[in-house]
Amino acid sequence: MSQKNTIEFSFHEIQKFRQKWLWIFLLLIDMLAFIFFGYGIFKQLVLGQAFGSRPLPDIALVIVGLFFILLLAVLTYISYTMKLITEVHNDGLTLRFHPLTLQIIPKELIKKCEVRKYHPIREYGGWGIRYGRKGKAYTVSGTLGVQLELVPGKSLLIGSQRPEELARAIQEKMN
Repeated sequence: MSQKNTIEFSFHEIQKFRQKWLWIFLLLIDMLAFIFFGYGIFKQLVLGQAFGSRPLPDIALVIVGLFFILLLAVLTYISYTMKLITEVHNDGLTLRFHPLTLQIIPKELIKKCEVRKYHPIREYGGWGIRYGRKGKAYTVSGTLGVQLELVPGKSLLIGSQRPEELARAIQEKMN
């Protein structure tokens, strides 16, 4: 019988992009691209009328149209499945911005930790993995997070829906 190595977490949080305004915007862009290219393909291939003042050849219009529609659909799907997973364990902190990146911060590198309110657009230019004048940030929504001061003099903000609990878990592991 084999034993699995399990890591025990003192904090575990999964956050997803679920803002209504974001999904309205993304789906509106998807629909507009579908309508635009759908109309162009219909006009040129079915009605036999040129689409635009310098129309693409039929096959190029279909390929370009399908490429952009598929690209936008894939980007929308990635945005829907994207999530920030924050875990505090005995060795330190793990941040996963699935499916993009993984950052492991050993507890020895964490010098200071505090809960703070932040302004995502003003300080970091929005949500996601961002670089701003106050350092790097991992955020998904909201305006509360945990500010870390790391040993090499770097700063890292972690957005959280449970910032007090996250800060407490980090501080317990630092000691």
